[in-house]
Amino acid sequence: MTWIIFKYLTTAGLVVVISEVAKRSDKLGALIAALPLVTVLTLIWLAVEKAPQEKISSHAYFTFWYVLPTLPMFLAFPWLLPRTGFILALTGSALLTIACFLLVVKIAASFGVQLW
Repeated sequence: MTWIIFKYLTTAGLVVVISEVAKRSDKLGALIAALPLVTVLTLIWLAVEKAPQEKISSHAYFTFWYVLPTLPMFLAFPWLLPRTGFILALTGSALLTIACFLLVVKIAASFGVQLW
């Protein structure tokens, strides 16, 4: 139980640090947020917990494919925000991400990668 609490606190602490840095510097906050820190932490947690190398490798591989459909959101959200407000911009960006995810699933399948 102590290990799980440590994992939660470390991971949550990372999010808090990024949001605090972003308050002071939008560019530095974005740079830190763009780093695959949560993925790296996940890989570390899997390794420390003695997950098989195949499982760790597979996690990194599929993370690549799942990151791709999220990228357009980072262009759509700032474009939508001044035009629609926060809630609609976030909703529109989320819907765009879902549509892009479905597109990536189809494209990846043509390369023999099953994401669904």
